[in-house]
Amino acid sequence: MKYICNVNLEILTFMTKRSVFYLLTLLFATTSILAGSGKATTSPFVFGASYLGEGMNLIQGGIQKGSSYEGMANIRFAFLTEKAGWWKGGSFLITAANTHGGTPSSDLIGDFQVASNIEAGNLTYLHECWFRQEVGNWTMIAGLQDLNSEFVYTESGNLFLNSSFGTHSTIANNVPSPIFPLTALGAQLQYAFTPEMTAKVAVFDGMPEDLDYNPHNISWHLNSNDGYLAFLELDFADLLRLKNEGIYKFGTYYHNHSPYSNGADISVPNYGFYLSADQTLIQYSSGRALNSFVQFSISPVSKNNNNWYLGGGFHYHGLLLNRPEDELGLAFAQAGLQNAPFKSETTLEMTYKLSICENVFVQPDMQYIIHPAGTNTTIPNALAAYFRFGIEF
Repeated sequence: MKYICNVNLEILTFMTKRSVFYLLTLLFATTSILAGSGKATTSPFVFGASYLGEGMNLIQGGIQKGSSYEGMANIRFAFLTEKAGWWKGGSFLITAANTHGGTPSSDLIGDFQVASNIEAGNLTYLHECWFRQEVGNWTMIAGLQDLNSEFVYTESGNLFLNSSFGTHSTIANNVPSPIFPLTALGAQLQYAFTPEMTAKVAVFDGMPEDLDYNPHNISWHLNSNDGYLAFLELDFADLLRLKNEGIYKFGTYYHNHSPYSNGADISVPNYGFYLSADQTLIQYSSGRALNSFVQFSISPVSKNNNNWYLGGGFHYHGLLLNRPEDELGLAFAQAGLQNAPFKSETTLEMTYKLSICENVFVQPDMQYIIHPAGTNTTIPNALAAYFRFGIEF
């Protein structure tokens, strides 16, 4: 097998998960101190760190009742070329993460869409490592990337815990997508035709090395047999010319060599289309706002078990007058399925994000999963309670 590119970071691969975790812990503490220093605004170096943790309890249904804990620590390092006195518009970013705890969707709930967007098991890995350059209306990004940072997502959907509110299930499950926790090498180009319209195109490694063989995501192979995954997206601001702001996205993707095609020959290509809308319905001068969002995607039924997805909901920022930073959300996510006892799995989610201070929040969350479809058997509807907390510097 001939490699076009084979990048192995030999100096890191000898590290065990335990030693890398200790390194992340040290960097987490260090960056927390540096991020709070008064020099952050003038230095070309930008540091950040965050931790998300959550306890969950399966109240009824699913595979079996039980409880679990999941956590994710992140560290971020950025370098801004203009502040270093080099050139304008350039930036480097490196992020690393440690996930730990249980896998309740696999072991307890049995859902297809994955109820928590930080559920990944025990991993310590490099999440992103890229260079970004902005020149006029053009933006170029190259390196290890997370698709969900620039494509598909909605701001209102980011409040929710269920994974489908980030990258739609038809994309995440039908093609090898560069999303949490396994990102991939890629290059993207963006052009802003106007302040209201931006076109984005990206090409990613078609088959990033599996975490079983690449546990820290630091061994990258670009192989001609793996093909590529391409995305094209058009973003429109205020498309409907309403009084309040809105963002509308129309996109398509194409994988020229997908092994996920319902057991078909791996040379058969796969593709799909998606759209999302994130519209402010009510905006107050105080900053309080009611937003709604809609997500839809579709892919060929002949190639994909999960051939359509529909989601949406409401997001209220500042529901209570004396708590302007709190957020309330109600949403649903429905994945259409072909080879399942029921033809769809539907998740109803209600969540409330309570801001303790600028850097700390807690977030109780309830999800009711109708026809959980993550196993090959019929299991009862599931009611899961989550309690998430977050710290960020």
